[in-house]
Amino acid sequence: MARRSPLPPPPPPVEVRTWPDREALLRDRAVVLGELVRMHVGPGQLGLLCVWAGLGAVGWTGVGASLLAVETVDDLFGALLGVASAVVGVCCLVPAAVFMALGVARDRRVRRLLDAWGRLERDPEGDRRLRVPRASAVWLVLSFLLCAAGLFTCVSVPAGARPGEESYGEVALWMGLGLIAWLTGLIGLVKAFSHRRWVLRAVGGR
Repeated sequence: MARRSPLPPPPPPVEVRTWPDREALLRDRAVVLGELVRMHVGPGQLGLLCVWAGLGAVGWTGVGASLLAVETVDDLFGALLGVASAVVGVCCLVPAAVFMALGVARDRRVRRLLDAWGRLERDPEGDRRLRVPRASAVWLVLSFLLCAAGLFTCVSVPAGARPGEESYGEVALWMGLGLIAWLTGLIGLVKAFSHRRWVLRAVGGR
């Protein structure tokens, strides 16, 4: 797996700044802010979030299949198949959860750097490209749809379950998938709204 790009450093303190003039400062600021925006709401970040969410969904599907096997299988082969499915599911689910958590922590560091570099100087004309309204809209729409679908699944599946028709394993499977979708959408909404707030505060976008 390709290693993520390292985060740029925070702006240096006032007493050790070495920019010869304002134009040089703005050039460096523009480069750093452009890279930070890409790390925050760039297409690659959206794709990476979807990959980890998909891996988590695959993992929970394996765990759910093992729960179904426990309820329905009555032979040794089926039991072994259920155990194998649980092991594969956990092996997919745990890394997905870990990397999504690391991604959330990294996003917090990126937002702190965006605030620090944005406060360094004002450049309304040069900062227009940092607003990336299309990328923000894509994050917002897709995240809202995921949140809505996940929440609907988590509520409708247990509410519509009938004793003797749906097993506990089926309900747990669908509720877990709904929870993964809801959490993924929530992460995306936080990124979209935090970027919008940063644009209004630091860049001065309308």
